[in-house]
Amino acid sequence: MRRVLAVMAGLLSLCTSVVAQTPPPTPSDAEWAKVIAAAKKEGSVVVYSGYVSPNTHKAIGDAFEKAYGIKVEYFMARGGELRERLRIEQSTGRFLADVSHNALSQTWGANRVENSLVPHGGLPDAKRLKPEFAARADDTVIPIFTINYGFLINANMVKPEDQPKGWRDLLDPKWKGKILSDDPRASGGGRVMFHMTYDKWGAEFHEKLAAQELVFVRDYNEATRRVARGEYPIYIPLILGDYAKIKPLPVRYVIPEEGVTYGSYGVGIFRNAPHPNAARLLANFYFSDTAQAVYARDGHGIVISDLKEKLDPELEKLSEAKPLVPEDFSRIQDMFDRAKAIYK
Repeated sequence: MRRVLAVMAGLLSLCTSVVAQTPPPTPSDAEWAKVIAAAKKEGSVVVYSGYVSPNTHKAIGDAFEKAYGIKVEYFMARGGELRERLRIEQSTGRFLADVSHNALSQTWGANRVENSLVPHGGLPDAKRLKPEFAARADDTVIPIFTINYGFLINANMVKPEDQPKGWRDLLDPKWKGKILSDDPRASGGGRVMFHMTYDKWGAEFHEKLAAQELVFVRDYNEATRRVARGEYPIYIPLILGDYAKIKPLPVRYVIPEEGVTYGSYGVGIFRNAPHPNAARLLANFYFSDTAQAVYARDGHGIVISDLKEKLDPELEKLSEAKPLVPEDFSRIQDMFDRAKAIYK
């Protein structure tokens, strides 16, 4: 019964606490020097990540080790598997994980229910956050990059001047029956797309979009192949950062003019972390030019406002894409229910 009450209390906290807490003060130079010295003595740090991206993890891990002599080990898995590993670690006292690297939608809910994270104590470089991401940071979780979504277009079927420029252009009758879409009734990009566009334009937009007779899929790779083959002229929503992988195909991407839908990933420190100082140092490293440039080069949105590294113009456009609306994790189940009611 106590466990049930704790879960209910955590969920209530998630649903009623949309505004983030005020992050702790920035540590002084002397305080941070002590963190660095202690982190080097610890010598290693373990990251549990729900973001399966060996390329970005390796690049950032190698750069961190080069800078501080601290080895980074990544364990990548789905959110549910990570939560189960943590539950076992906490219940048995065999603590392995130091740093949480996961989608904010997963992290906020899990932390409020399971109390899995501890306050990070303030990170010097978090002051570089853009205002919209600083507003989402608190004393346990801070955004570090975003996965941005747009449209995929078949270049042989749609001329550039005829392609949809924004979300509302998808309502044009000429696209009826011609739009392939990630399923908004399931977890993933379709869910994010539904939630954010619903927050922007309400049910009326989706009732009109449903009348366009979208064809739903739940396999991103198959969806891009179907568009490339010419089965459909449009796929929504495309993970813009993945465009480089399919660029040789007869396709192109669109960044919606009203703004992208997106999912933020954040960093936090686990309770009972074996290497707490190294964890804190790595968490801060994610706001460095080095780490943010790695995310930008992979086509993701960055969270700092003063990146000094020069990017390719196309990558800069992707990394600085305008968000459609702020993220809201308080109504995810409600949005699932609404999507199921509209898209029968």
